[in-house]
Amino acid sequence: MIPADIAALVAGVAVGLILGLIGGGGSILAVPLLLYGVGALSPSLADPHMAIGTAAVAVAATALLGLAGHARGGSVKWPCALVFAASGAAGAAAGSTLGKQTDGDALLALFGGVMIAVAILTLRRRAGGDDPDVHLDGASARRLLPRLAGFGAAAGAASGFFGIGGGFLVAPGLVAATSMPLLSAVGSSLVSVAAFGATTAANYALDGWVDWRAAALFTLGGAAGGFAGAALARRIGAGPWLKRIFSAIVMAVGAFVSIRAIAEIL
Repeated sequence: MIPADIAALVAGVAVGLILGLIGGGGSILAVPLLLYGVGALSPSLADPHMAIGTAAVAVAATALLGLAGHARGGSVKWPCALVFAASGAAGAAAGSTLGKQTDGDALLALFGGVMIAVAILTLRRRAGGDDPDVHLDGASARRLLPRLAGFGAAAGAASGFFGIGGGFLVAPGLVAATSMPLLSAVGSSLVSVAAFGATTAANYALDGWVDWRAAALFTLGGAAGGFAGAALARRIGAGPWLKRIFSAIVMAVGAFVSIRAIAEIL
């Protein structure tokens, strides 16, 4: 393996470990790790658009791996999840198209701001709704469909534009639209994260902005890291201090990404 391959594998392990330990948000680090870590060894990934497209592939694949476990556990509200994902995929197509047309440095400056927002939101206690029996059918469609479609399109557009999984937007969006419990929202959100990532990746791949080898290695590392992170979380407990450390790292990286991008623009 060449150094760039090893770096992609290690970056995937790092993201997977974070996802396994705190249960979400870690994929926000995929783009900066590919751009500044792997990109230092592989010139193609030093391009912001290439890093975003490649990260989208890895995010989609990682979400599918996580979805399998939640589906077996029965925590996915499939009708609600599929409507949210379908409307969000349309939003992701539009958002990623706009992202491709945006100057790379401007995109990174905005991305850094999103990272800081994610760091702050991670520290907030997330709450689920109070309707564990909610489901989408003929009787509830008039009430739920517009809300699912609206929240889904908005979350998908943001996910596509920045090339992120968007789980930090999807789960709260599902709760707001349906009042489902948090566990169901987390499981159901992975349907959307996979759909958004796949849509964004396909859009970027049309312009050749996906490094498939790096994406495969990143995903492989993410799977291994996720398994190790989940095992470690069961052993040491995912206390609030883990989220504080993660938030501090994401906030620092976000500030670095924004400042560096703004300096390039100026």
